[in-house]
Amino acid sequence: MKGYLILEDGTQFEGEIFGAIGETVGEVVFNTGMTGYEEIISDPSYYGQIVILTYPLIGNYGINLDDLQSDGPKIKGLIVREFVEDYSNWRGKENLSDYLEQNNIVGIEGLDTRALVKHIRDKGTMLGTIVKSCDRAQISSENLVKGQAILERVTTPAPYDIPGDDLKVAVLDFGIKRNILESFVLRNISVRVFPAFTEVAEILAYEPDGIFLSNGPGNPEDYGIIVDHIKDLAQVKPIFGICLGHQLVAMAMGAKTEKLKFGHRGSNHPVKDIFNNKIVITSQNHGYVVTEDSLQSLPVTVTHLNLNDQSIEGIKHNDLPIFSVQYHPEASPGPGDSSYLFDNFVSLMKEAK
Repeated sequence: MKGYLILEDGTQFEGEIFGAIGETVGEVVFNTGMTGYEEIISDPSYYGQIVILTYPLIGNYGINLDDLQSDGPKIKGLIVREFVEDYSNWRGKENLSDYLEQNNIVGIEGLDTRALVKHIRDKGTMLGTIVKSCDRAQISSENLVKGQAILERVTTPAPYDIPGDDLKVAVLDFGIKRNILESFVLRNISVRVFPAFTEVAEILAYEPDGIFLSNGPGNPEDYGIIVDHIKDLAQVKPIFGICLGHQLVAMAMGAKTEKLKFGHRGSNHPVKDIFNNKIVITSQNHGYVVTEDSLQSLPVTVTHLNLNDQSIEGIKHNDLPIFSVQYHPEASPGPGDSSYLFDNFVSLMKEAK
């Protein structure tokens, strides 16, 4: 079935709809990874977004369910150059289109994704809609989930435990990926996962050795309540944050954030680890960054820099056992370059204990 992508600036692209036959509206963003579409469509950090995959052939290894990062797709729509129906993968259980259809996610293929991405890089991220007819196209942000309601859609509804050894980590779930929890499981750490807006007293009643702040969607400036919670937790426990968690840690220290023109989303972003004087290749998915100027007068040291645009990728507190990174150290776009950060967190917790 013929379909159209229409951006809020009026730009139109024609293609063919696959997955669910319907229409959708969301923020249009792009990911430059060559693989990993299962992880991308199920990453809660993409909640409310229509994702363009820049690699031209998508669906060739199907869907296997084991690599999904949450309980199902979190995107609003998927845009690809060419969808492959007949996948080849011994782990595969079904093709991508069938999986999207079962979960009511609209996809569109046959677009010039190269031209589309160049347009967004030039004009910036914007809303868009996938429709069956240009005459019916309506682009409005009125019905989009915003503010704290975004986290309420992706966080756990109630605390749950993952048993381990002596060390205990309290995880604040802003839309956590399964690979992050598996990183703690591999280190035999006991974990209790809390809803995003859990009160400080309830978190501390667990008697954790450290606090982990997860990835998640949305504008960090909307989550002032959580920032206040982090300020209190920072005085008593080691803290490790990634992605949205990194931004919220920085805000708790007094920093500010800003929206990037088109974000960092992909699996090949070079980051300089200043302390270890090495370059790591990272997986990233974020539309906001901590501003460098806002860190100038704070007791904070920049630990990581993005080598593409020099944006802040990591910080640590000068006096407290708190650190965070903007990228995803649990992901493995190549070697496990950044898995040592979990080991650093374990060391901080043991020292504090």
